[in-house]
Amino acid sequence: MMKALHFGAGNIGRGFIGKLLSESDIEVIFADVNQPLLDTINQRGEYPVKVVGTASTTDIVTKVSAINSTSDELIDVIGQVDLITTAVGPTVLDIIAKSLAQGLAKRVASNTGPINVIACENMVKGTSHLKEEVFKYLSDDIKPTIEKLVGFVDSAVDRIVPPAESDDPLEVTVEEFSEWIVDKTQFKGPIPDIKGMDLTDNLIAFVERKLFTLNTGHAATAYLGALNGYQTILDAIHDDAIKAHVKQTMLESGEVLILRYGFDRSAHQAYIEKILKRFANPHLNDNVNRVGRQPLRKLSASDRLIKPLLGTIEYKVGNDHLIGVIAAALLFSNDEDPQAVELQQSISAQGVEATLVKYTGLDANSDEAKRIIKAYEELKAKH
Repeated sequence: MMKALHFGAGNIGRGFIGKLLSESDIEVIFADVNQPLLDTINQRGEYPVKVVGTASTTDIVTKVSAINSTSDELIDVIGQVDLITTAVGPTVLDIIAKSLAQGLAKRVASNTGPINVIACENMVKGTSHLKEEVFKYLSDDIKPTIEKLVGFVDSAVDRIVPPAESDDPLEVTVEEFSEWIVDKTQFKGPIPDIKGMDLTDNLIAFVERKLFTLNTGHAATAYLGALNGYQTILDAIHDDAIKAHVKQTMLESGEVLILRYGFDRSAHQAYIEKILKRFANPHLNDNVNRVGRQPLRKLSASDRLIKPLLGTIEYKVGNDHLIGVIAAALLFSNDEDPQAVELQQSISAQGVEATLVKYTGLDANSDEAKRIIKAYEELKAKH
């Protein structure tokens, strides 16, 4: 039986990647720092995943165990598994890189076969980023061997896994829809046969499709919802004005995708409709503060708001609704989110124009920056 080491025993790790691996008859070893959670996984060896959609089912994920990602044992486990995956969040990739480098160095030194690493994160080319971090901790003499035997495979993942109330610490609630697309050109050795993992040789098209549609739409719903006093994505998307704005925003970003990658227009519009239905899934009652958190990251030039905007500038297509969402993001306030606090402090201290330029990289004199500031002032006066 194949074995996989999966970094991150959180909701995405257990409810999405761990579940798909287990269902493909792969034994999963979770690596995490939450010791009580690890102990419970090891005591039970299984956990329930509630899949909610048109009908709700509960699946039991089996063949699982767990180790602490700070333990010395981790280095040996890297040498014993056939696949390594992650779902830890972009910032934690840098933290696990050192242990991963040590484990991979020890592994290749003992002549084990090829292995692949797939980071399943909400970021563009997350595995390529992880590879760069891993290589910082490798000696020059071992780098060519790692290059030859370790595949760093980029992927795009899509599944909404909201926090859910449960008496069971291991139970996860996930939506029916899931998408895991990997770059088949980056594997070393045989590609593992994993049900629910789709292969492509044009990953960036699917990375941007998800970023510009699901992520852009989700953020738009959160920021417009928060501005209008809604607590949840569900309530926000049931506001017809917000829903219409979110849909138009995704159509604007979608125009960039259609022109850039040749996506079929009607198929992409159907994808947008599917996403709107996902936001309205009554079982996925997600909080606008959770979805809107870390606004500085979400306002950066490579993320879900500014990157599509830059695309609309490049292809000379409409962006009025994107402009409105960016303005709403600048008004996002949440005292429990350090980035939201920093955003509002920056606006108070330096003004909205300087803040916009600082975090988005937009030119203050550009037409788009001026329109965002105008929309911001209008929204602020209204709300």
